[in-house]
Amino acid sequence: MSRTLRALPTLLRVGFAESVAYRAEFLVWLLSTNMPLVMLALWTAVAREAPVGRFGQRDFVAYYLATLFVRLMTGAWVIWELNMEIRQGTLAFRLLRPVHPLLAYACENVAAMPLRLAISAPVVALLVLTVGRTHLTRDPLLLAVFPLTLLGGWLITFLAMALIGALAFWVESAGSLFEVWLGLFGVFSGYLVPLELFPRWVGAAARALPFRYMLGYPVELLVGLEGRAPALRDLAVQWGWIAALLALALSAWRAGVRRFAAYGG
Repeated sequence: MSRTLRALPTLLRVGFAESVAYRAEFLVWLLSTNMPLVMLALWTAVAREAPVGRFGQRDFVAYYLATLFVRLMTGAWVIWELNMEIRQGTLAFRLLRPVHPLLAYACENVAAMPLRLAISAPVVALLVLTVGRTHLTRDPLLLAVFPLTLLGGWLITFLAMALIGALAFWVESAGSLFEVWLGLFGVFSGYLVPLELFPRWVGAAARALPFRYMLGYPVELLVGLEGRAPALRDLAVQWGWIAALLALALSAWRAGVRRFAAYGG
């Protein structure tokens, strides 16, 4: 444990250096998250004539700018690294190191947070300047909880990717399975459409699945769509999903490593 703690600063520095070195790829990844802006243009046009449910134009502006910010801060990319390294056999080099590979992947992803914050700062400024006075929560408790929901959203994203990526120990490409996950995420997370605009059964399903706790829950909390009691209850559910996914990811990893054989590179 002490050896791992001593290695963390080095892992974070290396991860940050890689993010800076591969800034072009990082920028492409950021630009690929522009779907909330597309949906913002679509739904504000629809709401120009009349509100959609309780969403008017400014409500949609607040929702989708918050969605863009949360998405930028909670994204991860471990599945593509893990899938590639398992298939090429280069994962063997990570297994020789004293630090657990999943922790190393996590540090590499976390180290990019300063760049994410720099990119997200204009989004936050625009959100506050345009609708901040009327469409963002002012509850101090919810504002204090919001960073925890962001961390929880990132952890669910990372652990789900690690779990699906670990399936590459058994299947040809876990990337195809992840595409299915992304499709479900688009519907049940609130990324494309606010969940309350779907039929009621979709909202009920979303509360029972992890996708909403990756994005929709932090967004709803930030823009004042949730009161204190539901927000705190959902926080417990979110961290319950984190515990469950952590256990599943570690179990899949241990089982996969036992049958791992280096091939390819």
